[in-house]
Amino acid sequence: MSKRGKKYLEAQKKIEKKQYTPQEAIKVIKETAKVLNRSFEETVEVAVALNIKPREKGERVRGTVILPRGLGRKVKVLVFATGDEAEEAKKAGADWVGGEELIQKIEKGWLDFDAVISTPQLMRSVAKLGRILGPKGLMPSPKVGTVTNNPGKVVKELKSGKIEYRNDATGVIHAPLGKISFDEDALLENFQTLLKAVEKDRPSTVKGRYIKSVYLSSTMGPSLKVNWSG
Repeated sequence: MSKRGKKYLEAQKKIEKKQYTPQEAIKVIKETAKVLNRSFEETVEVAVALNIKPREKGERVRGTVILPRGLGRKVKVLVFATGDEAEEAKKAGADWVGGEELIQKIEKGWLDFDAVISTPQLMRSVAKLGRILGPKGLMPSPKVGTVTNNPGKVVKELKSGKIEYRNDATGVIHAPLGKISFDEDALLENFQTLLKAVEKDRPSTVKGRYIKSVYLSSTMGPSLKVNWSG
């Protein structure tokens, strides 16, 4: 186990062994970030542990939500499209638009993008990228709206703060909420919007409590437990 640095331990002292309200948690995280004083601007992140069986298809949780205050960073969007759909995507601000030439570039190891959209017509070709894009959560999917005949609309949504969330192998959802420089109200609004979206995606087979625990932290800072009651 690696040893924690001095700044990390100092930041950890600001965290009490209790469940914080979302407002309290965000305030403390901003304070710990000042102690850490990283050379880059950290992101506030949330980890939501769900009472699900991740290996059972019917209990996997995956969806999208538009964070009302955005993420505070540029989202690089790649679109697989041709013809009118390609022009639409370009006008909407897509960073890369194309077909086979982009597929070949990705197969050679290029992954300098944050989100991928595809028209249904190109999905047969894009499908061969599944082994590359799938593990990174970048594979276009009809379920989350990234396989679409209206790529321009989705590009605008992604650029304005739309994120995809899904549980990992342990049943936990990890997601960004915005930069540490955001004011507390902005981070709180993004937090509440995300948690409500996750709640709406509750599988019908889940019995009892759905959200087991919620933790907030900055990118490299200590985490603290949040009391979430909806």
